[in-house]
Amino acid sequence: MSSKTLASGAAAPSVERQHRQVRKMPTKQLLGLAGILGFLLTWELIPRLGLVDPNYLPPASEVIAALIVDFGLTAFWVAVGETMKAWFLGLLMAVAAAVVLGFIIGSSNFLRKATNSTIEFLRPIPSVALIPLAVLMFGVKIESSLLLIVYAAFWQVLIQVLYGVADVDMVANNTARTYGLGRMARIRYVVFPTTLPYLMTGVRLAAAVALVLAITAELVIGSPGLGREIALAQSGGAISGMYALVLATGLIGVLINMLMRFIEKKTLSWHTSVRSEVFV
Repeated sequence: MSSKTLASGAAAPSVERQHRQVRKMPTKQLLGLAGILGFLLTWELIPRLGLVDPNYLPPASEVIAALIVDFGLTAFWVAVGETMKAWFLGLLMAVAAAVVLGFIIGSSNFLRKATNSTIEFLRPIPSVALIPLAVLMFGVKIESSLLLIVYAAFWQVLIQVLYGVADVDMVANNTARTYGLGRMARIRYVVFPTTLPYLMTGVRLAAAVALVLAITAELVIGSPGLGREIALAQSGGAISGMYALVLATGLIGVLINMLMRFIEKKTLSWHTSVRSEVFV
């Protein structure tokens, strides 16, 4: 068999995978668009057919119109900015603390065993249970929101980092030690690359949880942001405006998820789990 035949045979599967990927992407996007349109159509018909009182659930067209009006209001973007500031600061603090503690605890069998029961006790406690404590300590300021966000997001990242450190190949770790690599060098070249996929998964999950807690804190405590605007719209009887703000929080959640997915793929472009997605 000639080298030309071998080359063409090797290239054929790659070309075929690329064509299959190109065909699947528009189909996936069209199905997603069809799902959104179907949801909005169902939402529009339910109140208009009298299945639900429009005073409690306005048609989708009214809510979308109210959302478009909000896009032109300075107060709306100020509220979005307050929510995103609390989200970003809370997520940043949670990730930083979880990464440091995760590597310290995960690198020591003694610390892992000593802290396991404490972690399993604290992790299931819902952040909303800390609302009275947050209000007593900080009132309705952003610090109250940060307390809830950090507590909820911290566990998402910590658990993933602990799993990642525990998944390090002992043969590779011992080989690095044999070649004279110190503790910090082994963490950098052996432990961290193994833990990074787990860490990125934890950050992506924590980003969604942080947004939920930011909105919840603003809604219940009254901290500045979209959550407080939702509560004010509800108490003022602006039902369409309330649903428009809820819809805005959903759109922000989608954008955050897309951003985290993008960062994850760029960061883990070398990892098999990401590389395989390109040719699925």
